[in-house]
Amino acid sequence: MSEELALAAESEPPFAEEDAFAAHNTRLARTYDPARLLLIGPAWVGDMVMAQVLLQVMRRRWPKLQIDVLAPPASLPVASRMAEVRRCIPLEVSHGKLGWKARRSIAETLQKEEYDWSICLPNSLKSALVPYWAQIPVRTGFGGQARKILLNDRRRLHKKQLPRTVDRFVALGLPRRLPQPTRLPAPRLLVDQHALAATLQRLGMFRPGPNLVALAPGAEYGSAKRWPVRHWIRLAQQLIRAGWSVWLFGSPKDTEITQAIVSAVPEARDLGGKTSLVEAIDLLSLARFTVSNDSGLMHIAGAVGSQVIALYGSTPLDMTPPLSSGAVALRLGLSCSPCGKRECPLKHHRCMEDLLPEQVLQQLSPP
Repeated sequence: MSEELALAAESEPPFAEEDAFAAHNTRLARTYDPARLLLIGPAWVGDMVMAQVLLQVMRRRWPKLQIDVLAPPASLPVASRMAEVRRCIPLEVSHGKLGWKARRSIAETLQKEEYDWSICLPNSLKSALVPYWAQIPVRTGFGGQARKILLNDRRRLHKKQLPRTVDRFVALGLPRRLPQPTRLPAPRLLVDQHALAATLQRLGMFRPGPNLVALAPGAEYGSAKRWPVRHWIRLAQQLIRAGWSVWLFGSPKDTEITQAIVSAVPEARDLGGKTSLVEAIDLLSLARFTVSNDSGLMHIAGAVGSQVIALYGSTPLDMTPPLSSGAVALRLGLSCSPCGKRECPLKHHRCMEDLLPEQVLQQLSPP
């Protein structure tokens, strides 16, 4: 008997009394090599980057596994730059909406693909509807959110054992009772050199030298995660004086911030809102360093080889740390942080206000 078969035979489903038959089928299905997987991806860009670690782990175990990703358009472009992904399927449902008809329609289409396994990374009820309606035999995800009927391979989420989001993702791709890997690979995204050249041409830019620093001053979750604009201005000014080139990155929602910075530092290049997400992936690969708030661009930069200096205040470092090699996370460790709030509940924002540009500059080697 193989190790995987033995482990599966030993395991006890967490909801045996309610779902014994489905759990039995789940164990049986896991003893064979899965052929086709539908991954229900997260809506957040950073979480999608972390999901790539799961795909690396799964491909090592099942080299021939075909992986398709279903996710919202906001994060799906990241999956298009994963070597393991065969097909990206957009979930055209507005954020916060159930989208009952749209999900049902997608499920009916995907039923023809004959997936034998699905993994649902988001923990919401609505995210588990498509695999259920598509009648995928093994539907894996964490329990809760009234998903008892929708998922037949439900896992208990032990938050203390799995503090990081990436660990939780990887756990869903492992057979039951198999130990969590002690070391995980860093996320990796593909860079399209032809597309990169076209993007530079469209923007009227030349490929920079080796002394490029990318700045990512936005953070969609809320203002509590953002380093103050005046600190970004001061950092950019000192970088320019030291001989670095500076490019500013951000989504259309970040343009007010990037414009404020470049108005004070005209030598910097403002790309805020001027690139698509896949264009930003390619462009960030040119940066020797990337200084970023805890955001999706932070994770993307590391996944394309830029050395990340991440600024943490309100968010817990042990949950979504930068995963790339050589990344540095700066935080003050105040008694009030991490609070996890979108806005500073104490109104002083000291966790970011007191984190100074000089502390960032100390992490950069000379140009």
